[in-house]
Amino acid sequence: MGASIKDVARHAGVSVKTVSNVINDFPFVSAATREKVKRALEELDYRPNLSARLLRGGRTGVVALAVPEISSPYFAELAAQFVHHAKSHAWTVLIDETQGARDSERIALDGIKSHLVDGLIVSPLALTAGDIDARRDRTPLVLLGERLTHAPVDHVSIDNVDGARAATAHLLAIGRRRIAAIGSQPHVSGGTAALRLKGYRAALRTTGVAFDKALVMPAPSYHRADGYAAMSALLDLPAPPDAVFCFNDLLAIGALRALHERGFSVPADVAVIGFDGIEEGAFHTPALSTIRPDKGEIARLALALLDNRIAGGAEASPQEAYAGFELLVRESSAC
Repeated sequence: MGASIKDVARHAGVSVKTVSNVINDFPFVSAATREKVKRALEELDYRPNLSARLLRGGRTGVVALAVPEISSPYFAELAAQFVHHAKSHAWTVLIDETQGARDSERIALDGIKSHLVDGLIVSPLALTAGDIDARRDRTPLVLLGERLTHAPVDHVSIDNVDGARAATAHLLAIGRRRIAAIGSQPHVSGGTAALRLKGYRAALRTTGVAFDKALVMPAPSYHRADGYAAMSALLDLPAPPDAVFCFNDLLAIGALRALHERGFSVPADVAVIGFDGIEEGAFHTPALSTIRPDKGEIARLALALLDNRIAGGAEASPQEAYAGFELLVRESSAC
């Protein structure tokens, strides 16, 4: 059994009320008394009773973040931003991994109950609008990404069409015309892949470059091995591409490996650009050009929306928020 608040009060020689005031950081405690209580808390290794705090204030101080893959650099970096920015709301972040499976995502919606967390942030890959409507739990919810942009809940994303257009326009601006795209997912009707393909095609159309479906390679998942396989297939074409836009940075890193093994120079023979702005790309050889979403802004916006809901905005209309991005031109596509 850990020390109780009564134990701390007895050890410090003060009242239980004084210890409570210090724990809750109330101002009406003298500096000397506050220091004495804090020393007693530390010496007794006191841990607050979260259940009691819940009964008093109806808040747990915990929010849950559910992402498809913790091992993915993008989601790992995004989760780190949530942990960092949650501190300004006095929240601890509980991180869950769904592997993009619908059953796991549905469990995240209803399995993490309101008596355990104050709010829930989910980056879904397989959920449907019907899954959102069928929620039994009323924990405040914010969605990330593009999978459910029209669901009746708060939502934070980036403009994937414009980001893909910017990546492709950059390749066109350096004189490339046979620009391949790696990462299409024809079996998925909505989501990131469809939006990035739309932006890619829009940039080609604006410059008057004909769309060639032979240059669009699917990727069952967005891992390095998928980029490697897709780039290898592109290099087997009678007329290989002179540039490639990969729908995420891991695909691009796999593509760079395939190009290296086949003796192609980057960017002299084939220019490469990715999407996500993961830290790994800056330390690759050559350093990877990319579209970098503002992950910090995604976290700040999602946490602010969640805070508003928790504070009493349950009946307000769902909010849409967009984070910015930037084009980072590095060695893999430098002129």
